[in-house]
Amino acid sequence: VQLQASGGGLVQAGGSLRLSCAASGFALRYYAIGWFRQAPGKEREGVSIISSAGGSTYYADSVKGRFTVSRDNTKNTVYLQMNSLNPEDTAVYYCASPRERLWLPPTLGLPHFGFWGQGTQVTVSS
Repeated sequence: VQLQASGGGLVQAGGSLRLSCAASGFALRYYAIGWFRQAPGKEREGVSIISSAGGSTYYADSVKGRFTVSRDNTKNTVYLQMNSLNPEDTAVYYCASPRERLWLPPTLGLPHFGFWGQGTQVTVSS
């Protein structure tokens, strides 16, 4: 099981980025996917989650209205569209899935997620 986040980069405040989370070794369509981020010196925090079929989504208050999570199960990929970025969004972004198929975690608590991908750096300049 392998998850890989990509699409990070350097962007000016107010700009946009789209992150991708690709899976290999398992069928992503059976798993909810969460997005998390970790800024320097801070704890990893949950950003968003999408259910396996894409019908349910959740966002942290800090990104609500600016970020949109979506998925294309035919491509085994989940996306995080990030708009109106600000310097506080600077962090390494990770995608993760629970170990259980067809289960939507009730929260973005880290213990709910057993498979983690390599992160991608997002840097927002002011």
